Amino acid sequence: MISIREVTELTGLSAPTLRYYESEGLIPYVKRDESGRRLYDHEALECIRYVTLLKTTGMPISQIRKYVCLYKEGNSTISVRKSMLTNHKEEIENKMKELYSNLDKINYKLALYDILESQMNNTTIKI
Repeated sequence: MISIREVTELTGLSAPTLRYYESEGLIPYVKRDESGRRLYDHEALECIRYVTLLKTTGMPISQIRKYVCLYKEGNSTISVRKSMLTNHKEEIENKMKELYSNLDKINYKLALYDILESQMNNTTIKI
């Protein structure tokens, strides 16, 4: 069992963020000592890491909360959780395709600028 301070050092998350995640039901496995201080075990740390991963991928808090609630219900919800992750994966892939398309357009424009600059400087571009 480790303290909230140790969890902040391990995860890079602030104590207020951890308390917020707990209050939102995203970290359901936080225990307390006799003084009411939070104590985190391996299961809580794994939950924090996965919630952070989902948040980083752009999954909304409401969806993460739903996912965690389903997880707590047990194996009977595996297919629903799998479906949620499949849908989220597809959304990420679509965003990535859009970003790559936009990046291609930027790279094309940069190549045009290289050509224009070389013409202005009377230099040839070597390929």
